[in-house]
Amino acid sequence: MSVVPTFDRLPCGSRFLDLSRPHVMGILNVTPDSFSDGGRYGQRDAALRHAEAMLQAGATLIDVGGESTRPGARAVSSVEELERVAPVVEAIARELDVIISVDTSTPAVIRETARLGAGLINDVRSLQRDGALDAVADSGLPVCLMHMRGEPTTMQQNPQYPDVVAEVREFLLERLTACAAVGIGAERVILDPGFGFAKTLEHNLSLFKHLQSLHVLGRPLLVGVSRKSMIGKVLGHEVGERLYGSLALAALALSKGTHILRVHDVAQTVDVVRMIAAVEAAE
Repeated sequence: MSVVPTFDRLPCGSRFLDLSRPHVMGILNVTPDSFSDGGRYGQRDAALRHAEAMLQAGATLIDVGGESTRPGARAVSSVEELERVAPVVEAIARELDVIISVDTSTPAVIRETARLGAGLINDVRSLQRDGALDAVADSGLPVCLMHMRGEPTTMQQNPQYPDVVAEVREFLLERLTACAAVGIGAERVILDPGFGFAKTLEHNLSLFKHLQSLHVLGRPLLVGVSRKSMIGKVLGHEVGERLYGSLALAALALSKGTHILRVHDVAQTVDVVRMIAAVEAAE
């Protein structure tokens, strides 16, 4: 079994993330077509209220996304994405004491939201869009790199891997190397295995089982499986009935050394984190 690395504080803009303990990242989709909550928080005031509610429930990061990356999602222009995201990031930075993560692959969005107060860039494409590496390097912000093959429109079209765990590990190592080449040191990087992105149910389950093998890369892990189809396929539940499956995977991810849980159901996940921490702290 791989040893879980220990980390201290991660600088996130004007704030710090204490990586000596696990964190819950609340999902804030400002999109009309996200798989679970599309259209609910597209207006700035509604988004701000939801961010505040997640903060009060115990989230230490709010992940703002303006482009749906569900399977088959349509692409959006950088202008459209920025119009969705920028006002929300600006309002949260002004009103709330929380680290803002921006779920984007777009250089213009990276640069503008960094200026407006974002503390972390969360990129499902691992900075592979033209200009994205330089945008993050110039921002000085940390970045979360995720494994995915192809694009959301095509990623679920018969994905195959001889060894999915090895593929994910090698891909993330290659992206760490690409980051280092432009001055983004490993100390600024978080890694996400990309559950549900260009992977079948069997891929997802195997990757989760062997999650500890990614600790060899020496960086904190982020896991996002909240309400995803892998839960629906195992349990036979629609999106709105996947809470308990999501919590089971959250607990399992923590037991395998995950540092950040990206979730829709913040309060319930925070309870899981706190209960596990209480047991671990006992004599």
